[in-house]
Amino acid sequence: MTQTRAVTLNALSLYAAALVLAAAFAAQFMLHELPCPLCLLQRLLFATLAIGPILNIRFGPRPSHYAMSLLAAVAGAVASTRQVLLHVLPGDAGYGSALLGFHYYSWALIGFVAAIVLLAAILLFDRQFADDSTSLPADGGAFAQTAVWLVIALTAANMATTLLECGFGACADNPVVYELLKHAG
Repeated sequence: MTQTRAVTLNALSLYAAALVLAAAFAAQFMLHELPCPLCLLQRLLFATLAIGPILNIRFGPRPSHYAMSLLAAVAGAVASTRQVLLHVLPGDAGYGSALLGFHYYSWALIGFVAAIVLLAAILLFDRQFADDSTSLPADGGAFAQTAVWLVIALTAANMATTLLECGFGACADNPVVYELLKHAG
């Protein structure tokens, strides 16, 4: 795999992370489902997963960048496994609505495990770490830059809505109202 292809694949992974964050927003606003603290942690870890690809686009692919994403994916798998285990008992309806029979935290677990497998596989292709920087713009081009800024914007929006939901204290276990907005109306 060449460095050019690696940067393109990193941009595609950023679009995938953006899709996950956008889908979480869709559930939050269209279905009026406020995310629980573990859901918020999983969103944060999907955003953290994007740090490696962003660094790869900016500075070129490096094993250390992939390792940062791999650590985020492992932490995300742990957080989503925790939430799956909280709702595994018979008769437990789970938290939030389901998509194709799985709750969002189950999909998050699948996504994080897939990221772990893909990142481990990517680290086996060392040709991407060879310098062929003449074939790409220094910033990865418009396709890559759009992916970077999309993930950054969605992460900032998640931070803002988390502040609205939780206020300056601990988030409610089963949130039903945006804490900072309940006194405003």
